[in-house]
Amino acid sequence: MGAVTSSMAAKFAFFPPNPPSYKLVVGEHTGKLLISDVPHRENVDVLKLCTKRGNEIVAMYVKNPSASLTVLYSHGNAADLGQMYELFTELSLHLCVNLMGYDYSGYGQSSGKPSEQNTYADIETVYRCLEEIYGAKEEDVILYGQSVGSGPTLDLATRLPRLRAVVLHSAIMSGLRVMYPVKRTYWFDIYKNVDKIPLVTCPVLIIHGTADEVVDCSHGKQLWELCKEKYEPLWLKGGNHCNLELYPEYLKHLKKFISAIEKLPNPSSGCQQSTDQPEPPRNSTDQREKSRPSIDQREKSRPSTDRREKSRASTDRREKSRKSTDRPEKARSSTDQPERARNSIDRFGDMMRSVGLCNIDCFKPTASGI
Repeated sequence: MGAVTSSMAAKFAFFPPNPPSYKLVVGEHTGKLLISDVPHRENVDVLKLCTKRGNEIVAMYVKNPSASLTVLYSHGNAADLGQMYELFTELSLHLCVNLMGYDYSGYGQSSGKPSEQNTYADIETVYRCLEEIYGAKEEDVILYGQSVGSGPTLDLATRLPRLRAVVLHSAIMSGLRVMYPVKRTYWFDIYKNVDKIPLVTCPVLIIHGTADEVVDCSHGKQLWELCKEKYEPLWLKGGNHCNLELYPEYLKHLKKFISAIEKLPNPSSGCQQSTDQPEPPRNSTDQREKSRPSIDQREKSRPSTDRREKSRASTDRREKSRKSTDRPEKARSSTDQPERARNSIDRFGDMMRSVGLCNIDCFKPTASGI
């Protein structure tokens, strides 16, 4: 039964570009992996990474020599690294961060088939690469999840107590809730973000368009209400599911968020630790390494974990909203001011118009039906 529901959910949720927008090529002089049909940049590494579920996924790492933080970006539906390449390099430049993006299993040139469990393994593999190859520390990482990418982003965030911050862009409460206005979580639902977000202890920024016809803005607002550490959200008036990057306020707000996050005390001091959910002490790199087996064994224990999350979520919803990192009143003012999609600063708008980011039909049933 579980396999049937997972298969059904996959038909609704996953739309890898077909054919992929890029190929992998080997540089003639360097012997390094490159993404085809995009400008070659010396500060971009292209990697193939093996996940614990046996898939080989493609990732790209954009280095910024002035960066103190690293963003791990999980992209939306019907997109792959060929389409996201320019956005990733521009975000790294303008936000002054290192940025790691990746293709889920079955997307782009990554092997395997898309599934909820595969995306969890995919993001774990990429996060581990950041730690082991690029020396990133948990307290200096920001997880960024767009649309479907909010699922693996929040799943990983619940298990990283010293994480610096989370950004949720056009995020979903759960896969089923995108299609039906259900009020409870069913066992066969996928990406139960509404139950997981109360367990995230770091600051969370929510970005959502008020005219989103794919994932209604109510998803973003409900997730924001359930955040423990709220940051001033960005409700882009008139924004839909796939064009938020074209609004000047998008980049301005992200810059403001990154600046605020950089000024916060380092989470390794313990000040970001949740008072409601005690975590095992992790005082050193060695202890973080020892904790990895619990991550690797997550798939075996996920059913019981989900039940615990469901229980905690029901308790957390009864709590009053905690203090925001920035005052919520400011957030409402940004909702009231209309924004129009127009050319943005620093070439950003012009660049984005040449990039296809997301399929407007994501989450809708396939033509063949189910």
